[in-house]
Amino acid sequence: MNDTGPAAILMPSPAPSISVVVPCFNEEEAVAECHRRLERALESLNTWHEIIYVDDGSRDATLRKLQAIHASDPHVTVIELSRNFGHQSAVTAGLEIAQGEVTVILDADLQDPPELIAKMIEIWKQGYEVVYGVRELREAESGFKLWSAKLFYRLINRVAEIDIPRDAGDFRLLDRKAVDAIKRMPERHRLLRGMCSWIGFRHYGLKYARAPRIAGKTKYPFRKMIALAFDGIASFSTLPLRFVSVVGFITAFLSFIGIVYALVVRLFTHTWVAGWAISFIGMLFLGGVQMISIGILGEYMARVYTEAKQRPLYLARCVLERRANLERSDSSPVRLVASSD
Repeated sequence: MNDTGPAAILMPSPAPSISVVVPCFNEEEAVAECHRRLERALESLNTWHEIIYVDDGSRDATLRKLQAIHASDPHVTVIELSRNFGHQSAVTAGLEIAQGEVTVILDADLQDPPELIAKMIEIWKQGYEVVYGVRELREAESGFKLWSAKLFYRLINRVAEIDIPRDAGDFRLLDRKAVDAIKRMPERHRLLRGMCSWIGFRHYGLKYARAPRIAGKTKYPFRKMIALAFDGIASFSTLPLRFVSVVGFITAFLSFIGIVYALVVRLFTHTWVAGWAISFIGMLFLGGVQMISIGILGEYMARVYTEAKQRPLYLARCVLERRANLERSDSSPVRLVASSD
């Protein structure tokens, strides 16, 4: 999905208004440096911008530091969620109120460099609605972390009905059309990188070297990676359900052969079906298949149940709004126009 755009005719394009969504969970040691670098990167673009920090139920001093940042910077909005709803919901909360012509999703740990936003804007001007970061190098990450991430992308791309770019996280730039499309997707079990692939539009993969965290520890341990993988598979693939059906047909076929064999031996020979071991093994096998099948069906039924309840994705305890107003030009920005050749 790299460089998958149409031929284009270059036309003048002013700098767009920019929103940056920064989810935060227990990032008290990182938010000040994150804001300093982010504000410096945005000011260099000489355009209107806003920064939306979403405190996802932090238990340290993150919220207090975000409140101080809001008091000193008129471009900052702070959303305090009522509890920890998870990274994907926190990002969604920011996307819901983002006003920019483009929106950037960035984590507060600075593993994804804010300085790359300028390059993303240049690529956006070439006609791409989604510009996502591709982690070409991943410094200071353990071998197990790299292996589990590689397994995650290979597995989900093998079974999903869409193509999710490998080695790409949530660090990305979204055009206004892409943001509006994602806002129309209300599902509760969310994998934003998969949703960004599902909506289509033109995508570009921007390679970069991912830096170590400046402070704190990862908020995505192996357990959460597994949960995210399950959400991605269940949200974008029906292959597990088909697997249950195939296994069911195979098991029924083998059972039919066993029944025919037992009847032939019983009716046409003087030998009974020998041994209890084969019966015991058969019961264990069928029981295991049934439990696996019920488990897979249960995963999908649980998601149907969650969706049917229609609970909100998140609840905000407080919102500190930005004080800088959005100043748009009278005419819409001119961007690259697809060529008919």
